[in-house]
Amino acid sequence: MIAADNGIFNFFSHSTWMVLRNLSVFIVCVFWLSIAYWVYKDARRRVEDPWLVGMATILGLFPPFIGALVYMLFRPPEYLDDVRERELEIKAMEERLSRRDMHCPVCRADVDPAFLICPVCTTRLRQSCRNCKAPLEALWQICPYCETPVETAPLDLDQPTLTPPRPRRS
Repeated sequence: MIAADNGIFNFFSHSTWMVLRNLSVFIVCVFWLSIAYWVYKDARRRVEDPWLVGMATILGLFPPFIGALVYMLFRPPEYLDDVRERELEIKAMEERLSRRDMHCPVCRADVDPAFLICPVCTTRLRQSCRNCKAPLEALWQICPYCETPVETAPLDLDQPTLTPPRPRRS
């Protein structure tokens, strides 16, 4: 039994054990610092406030290894670049929608908002007022220019029209 204890003692006092121990400690320290550096880089991409980036880096350093896990649980879900890109896309869509440029629904040609018919494919774009001939929007019930009630064209043949049918010529 004394010889076995002496063998274990000799292993832990040998220089090979010291090299393995020092190398293991070095690898663990490098891994710990690399995790802290990753937290710093990730926080810079996700957080605008430099003070919060510093606090996240400190959290990545202390407590070792656990701080990075805590940071990953509470970090913002998106990168700042993605947020800015999404906001620019929304702004561009809003500007596109706010423009009065119109396109024909059939041929996609540019048409003026005052056009009643597409000049390219002759698709009816708007109805005109029967009194002042101004172009009317589809939902309008009355012409805003001359106060004439808008006649809606029937979509179904079974529905009655608002105007009485004209007598046929014989």
